[in-house]
Amino acid sequence: KAEPILNALEDVLDPALIARQKADGPIEVPVVLLTPAGRLFTQEIAREYERYGHIVMICGRYEGVDERVSQLAVTDEISIGDYVLSGGEIPAMAIVEAVTRLVPGVLGDMRAVVEDSHSSGLLEYPHYTRPAEFRGLTVPDILVSGDHARVARWRREQALRRTWERRPDLLARARLSEQDRRYLASLGYTLEDDA
Repeated sequence: KAEPILNALEDVLDPALIARQKADGPIEVPVVLLTPAGRLFTQEIAREYERYGHIVMICGRYEGVDERVSQLAVTDEISIGDYVLSGGEIPAMAIVEAVTRLVPGVLGDMRAVVEDSHSSGLLEYPHYTRPAEFRGLTVPDILVSGDHARVARWRREQALRRTWERRPDLLARARLSEQDRRYLASLGYTLEDDA
């Protein structure tokens, strides 16, 4: 039913604000419906949501939410993947996690946010910890070399390689330098605009 959802929403948000947002006014508080029919949630959308002070998420259950809720109040419909869950609670938790970690002060080191997978459009490079050798496997020599420029390049190349091997679809929209393109070409990958 639409009525209980809209009543709850109007207890949280001013009905005039809801009406303004639906009348193509500026979005002040996104009202997000979690649905398999929504646009796919990405790191870019997480960054977009982080700019708002509040977000309202509507979690459907089983057969979804009455279409009139979308028509009257929803500003965005989001999916977390090409599969169906029994409700929107798990997608809501994933969105809260992705958005919250972007808020300054939530993580101890904001560099972690910048270096995370998908932040640059690529998957993250492999990580290694101590000890340098564990069960016959060693940390790559370059990582203990002390040469920060070479370490940075190695990390970038590993991110490119990992993305190419596991999620080549991401490369089409990643921000790539000429050096990145040359490295990918050396792996045998050809970008469409290079072909």
